[in-house]
Amino acid sequence: MAREPIRPRSPFSAIRAIDYTVIFVRDMDAMRRFYEDVLAFPLLRELSPNWIEYGIGSNTLALARPSRTAADAPTPLGSASLQLAFKVSAAEVGACAEELARKDVALLSPPTNQPFGHRTLFFRDPDGNLLEIYAEI
Repeated sequence: MAREPIRPRSPFSAIRAIDYTVIFVRDMDAMRRFYEDVLAFPLLRELSPNWIEYGIGSNTLALARPSRTAADAPTPLGSASLQLAFKVSAAEVGACAEELARKDVALLSPPTNQPFGHRTLFFRDPDGNLLEIYAEI
C-alpha cells in the first residue's frame, strides 16, 4: 500500500488573525466623511493624507490611495471591489438601518432575516463597496 508523502508544515499556518484591512479609495474625502461621520468609526491615526486608520474591535480598517505597493487601476465606477461585514446584535441591525436612513444612506436591502440564520442589511460606501451589518439569529 502506497503511503501519502508527508507534507511539511506551511509557514502560513502561523497566521492567527487578520490584523488590518485596506480599502483602496478613489475619493478619499468622501470615504473619510462616510467612515467617520456616517459609521462613526474611531480614528486611530492618520499616517498621511493617503493613509487613514480606524479601530474596529481588535482590527484596523485603513483607507488608502494605492501607491507604494499597488499601482492597480481603480475599480470601475459601479463595481464593488470588496464586501465588508460588521457584526452586531439582532436589535442593533434595525438601529443601524434607522441611523443610515437618518444620514441619507440608501439601503440595498432593509433588515432581513435570512434562512441561513443571519439578520442582514446591505448598503454601499461612497466608492461603491458593499457593506453589510448583520447579526446571528
